[in-house]
Amino acid sequence: MRKFLTGSVLARCLVLLGLLPVAVFADELNGADTAWMLTSTALVLFMTIPGLALFYAGLVRAKNVLSVLMQCFAITCMATVLWVVVGYSIAFGDGGAVNAWYGGFGKAFLNGVGRDALSGAIPETVFSMFQMTFAIITPALVVGGFAERMRFSAVMLFSGIWLLVVYAPVCHWVWGGGWLGQMGLLDFAGGTVVHINAAVAALVAALVLGKRKGFPTTPMMPHNLVMTVTGASMLWFGWFGFNAGSALAANGDAGMAMLVTHLGAATGSLAWMAVEWIRHGKPSVLGIVTGMVAGLGTITPASGYVGPMGAIVIGLTAGVVCFYATQFIKRTLQIDDSLDVFPVHGVGGILGTMMAGLFVAASLGGVGLADGVSISDQLMTQLIGVVATLVWSGGLTWVILKGVSLVVDLRVSDEEENQGLDVVLHDETGYNL
Repeated sequence: MRKFLTGSVLARCLVLLGLLPVAVFADELNGADTAWMLTSTALVLFMTIPGLALFYAGLVRAKNVLSVLMQCFAITCMATVLWVVVGYSIAFGDGGAVNAWYGGFGKAFLNGVGRDALSGAIPETVFSMFQMTFAIITPALVVGGFAERMRFSAVMLFSGIWLLVVYAPVCHWVWGGGWLGQMGLLDFAGGTVVHINAAVAALVAALVLGKRKGFPTTPMMPHNLVMTVTGASMLWFGWFGFNAGSALAANGDAGMAMLVTHLGAATGSLAWMAVEWIRHGKPSVLGIVTGMVAGLGTITPASGYVGPMGAIVIGLTAGVVCFYATQFIKRTLQIDDSLDVFPVHGVGGILGTMMAGLFVAASLGGVGLADGVSISDQLMTQLIGVVATLVWSGGLTWVILKGVSLVVDLRVSDEEENQGLDVVLHDETGYNL
């Protein structure tokens, strides 16, 4: 009888132990984290095609709709190959003595990234693929700066070089163990790496190529706002993988990042809509979806560090400031950043990166500052990250464009621009009505 009771108690204890959470160590695969990261990877890829592609395509004129879709699709394919060949290694490899600046070529062709290789608690194949989707969408964002006037051959050559020379090193600085990460820069999901980086490149490209024929006197209205809203909705959906996935785990950080991401999008939309309504008497569909993108871009660097109240302030600020930045760039400076990449993503990225340094404070609902770091110290680090990205991306983008212009013509002729890039460059039309 005693043996039976002892065995029964032991069996119950084993059952109870089986119900307890299993500790997972850094070098041990976590199935839940892996499943979440696989999902996040698909979500971020969904942001570029079809999300960003449709968003941009609806904003251009009908004669250029296919050109934008083609550019986003082709960049996705090219960036994928370049990332595997050498991009991942530059961003996340061990660069030895120069590790603070770039990762070197030790992981070229994903050397050492096999089935059993881990990055924390997830397969390194999944981590590299997740990071690949960021490397895809960033040069695709730049397309908005030169839409409707850049030759496809120049787009491909520029985008490929830019990915390896500009994007991958900045990615290493922030996320790959580089100097900005070592300084303590707070950039959870890409305020500097993605948004400021791409936006400055778009602005420089717009200046180098010059204005579209007729800008700013000739109205250049979006040809299909239904397409734009559809793409914007896909961006909103995919952005959960972008920000919450950057936690690299299925945990509380991912949950909070998802919540504040949604708040940033909603409040950014409402703020933009309100300002437009007050100024022009009517709210526009284009305005509310642009406000959404501004809110998302601005909350991105702060998404893993701030709480709900911080997210609301960030989103509201983004909607107002990015609205006026768009007016200033287009109307006052008359820079033809075709699809408002810099005033939305650039200004939003700068705002979000700086505000991450403020709202990270525990007293303001954030996760708290590192030991011994004051708010002023953190804001200075954030400013250094912003300025470094602006200078690096702006300077090298200009050099790359000038270099590409020695090989191929950057811009179509006036006659070709009038005819439309779809027919001239691809011998197709988006609509046969």
